[in-house]
Amino acid sequence: MILYAEARRLMSEAALARPALSEESVPLAQALGRVSASELFGHEPIPPFDNSSMDGYALAHSRAFGASGAPLTLPVLGTILAGDPPRCQAESGVWKIMTGAPIPAGCDCVIPVEQTREIDAGRAVEILHTPNEGDFIRRAGHDFGAGAQVCPPGTRLTPRHLMALAAVGLAEVPVRRRPRVALLSTGAELVPPGKPLSPGKIRDASSAYLAAECARLGCDFEFHGLIADDPAAFSARMDFILAEGYDVVLTTGAVSMGDKDFIPAALKDMGARTIFHKVAIKPGRPILFAEFPKSSFVFGLPGNPVSSVVGMKFFVTPVLRELLGQSEESPIRCRLKNSADKPEGLRCFYKARRLELGAVEILPGQASFQIHSLLSADSWAVLPEEGTHMNPGAEVDVYEA
Repeated sequence: MILYAEARRLMSEAALARPALSEESVPLAQALGRVSASELFGHEPIPPFDNSSMDGYALAHSRAFGASGAPLTLPVLGTILAGDPPRCQAESGVWKIMTGAPIPAGCDCVIPVEQTREIDAGRAVEILHTPNEGDFIRRAGHDFGAGAQVCPPGTRLTPRHLMALAAVGLAEVPVRRRPRVALLSTGAELVPPGKPLSPGKIRDASSAYLAAECARLGCDFEFHGLIADDPAAFSARMDFILAEGYDVVLTTGAVSMGDKDFIPAALKDMGARTIFHKVAIKPGRPILFAEFPKSSFVFGLPGNPVSSVVGMKFFVTPVLRELLGQSEESPIRCRLKNSADKPEGLRCFYKARRLELGAVEILPGQASFQIHSLLSADSWAVLPEEGTHMNPGAEVDVYEA
């Protein structure tokens, strides 16, 4: 059994020894949730020209007041709407201007309409406020300069990224291809949702979670069904899966020490190299990580549902991130609100809820079969290997659930 830090090092070495997932170009409308394959730069400055941030009047601020300091009445030279071409300022006068319209040459400020008074049916305007140079002008390139970086490589593109990329003129973006993930669940006791539950059987809850989590991470996912605890059936199904060229294969169950825990031996007989089996963690200690040369990585996740969740979050997801060229997820540091007991020598991933002022609460119901407490959790509090008890106020790493 190895420590979690050693397991992460071995996973990282294995993932980085392989080429990153190939690059492809997709239309911006299809880029949501994809991971950028390179730096993304804008083609155009944003805004592309100086424009008004208010409905009002554009003028040179030096012309707003006379020598006496009394308000001036200036002629209105015309109206500029958003989308109109730029105009030129005359020797005196103002342009009525709408939000987003280009600032006329020679003008250096905008006075909002609320700070003016129309004269002569709008043919002139009285300036009621002393403006400053630059008032209510959005300068060209103030948001993004021409050629500015919008996203670094390894960015998972969200709606806000798509807004920025559209604003700077990108119609297509280079992204990593989606990781291909397969799942094969084992256990004669498992019954899928919707089927009758006979005595001695339990529901297969982990497969639904793993399918949904893989979809959320942007993977191409395929479930290859439930099989009984039969090494021959497992090997036959695995041969089919491996022939399909998946990047990662997940299995659930049959990796512990019971009479039916056959997966470690079956993978070895098939030619897989076991990188590690059993990690000093709770829950999920029996987890297995193996690889087929020039083929799939395999994660053997324990059968209990919360162990599968922890395995997906803290083992599978980091490898997927590295294949996609993403950086490792960083935790935040929080103070425990309540005390927590733990086994000596195990790193514990406990269901938790973040509170105000940088605190985190360990939730009741930490057993690896207890799903109900996941519904109240928004975080994972990670307790270190050392010690058997942590007091309120102790600092721990916290990850988003």
